Amino acid sequence: MVLTSSGEVLTNNHVIDGATAISVTDVGNGQTYTATVVGYDIAQDLAVLQLHGASGLQTVSIGNSANVSVGQSVVGIGNAGGTGGTPSSAGGSVTALNQSITATDAGNSNAEQLSGLIQTNADIQPGDSGGPLVDDSGQVIGIDTAGSAGFQFQTGGGSGYAIPINEAVTTAKQIEAGHGSASVHIGLTAFLGIEVQPTTGSGGLGGGAFGQGGQQGTGVVVAAVVTGEPAEEAGILAGDTITSFAGTTVDSPSALTAALATHHPGDKVQIEWTDQAGQAHTATVQLASGPPA
Repeated sequence: MVLTSSGEVLTNNHVIDGATAISVTDVGNGQTYTATVVGYDIAQDLAVLQLHGASGLQTVSIGNSANVSVGQSVVGIGNAGGTGGTPSSAGGSVTALNQSITATDAGNSNAEQLSGLIQTNADIQPGDSGGPLVDDSGQVIGIDTAGSAGFQFQTGGGSGYAIPINEAVTTAKQIEAGHGSASVHIGLTAFLGIEVQPTTGSGGLGGGAFGQGGQQGTGVVVAAVVTGEPAEEAGILAGDTITSFAGTTVDSPSALTAALATHHPGDKVQIEWTDQAGQAHTATVQLASGPPA
């Protein structure tokens, strides 16, 4: 959703998670722009992008999600199936308010709880993520959130969900103002350069530090190390277990993600890990720049 005529865009965080390059096509003028991530909130699944060289763009009409009621008509607009071109739409009604879902990655781990959501019977599909849920006046009352490759949620069938626009805009304004927090990350993402050992499914490189998944409760087990990145320079090897990052104990991939999200490229942090022989190690590393978490 275009928030400003100069190209500020609101979307879901899971849409840009792990992206090393982002391009955005504006359906109003047909032009394609490169974009950078201004900031993101993992806990709320929101991200703000800035399109380069954009001007005069048509913006969405923001409504008031505090006035949403069960039974009112809505339309979910997006890119169902990820096919591009003319936006898709799906009509329906609001079926419940203040709902919670558990979102997980492709390995069914690193769970995030999304709460306060608008539930609808509109057929919101993968690809619709980040699109608007509008009322019968065309005003945006929510931001569509749908399961997609690498991002699924556990819920009853036949339901779509949207983040209330009031909360989404509040977070967007916080990001625009450059005010980071425990969950809101501003600017470039710090990168450690490891892949973790998955418990189920497959771990991939991403999240600013590592693939999702991994052993829970005993630290984060390293499956692979990226050549030339901080972890390798520190002497961390595949099979080692990271137990502490920047003074914070990490016992799961999500804990490491949260610890890393409070830092930026160039920060120097202390890491503690145990090798496969049980020997403890400590090193200070300078974090590199990587894709958004």
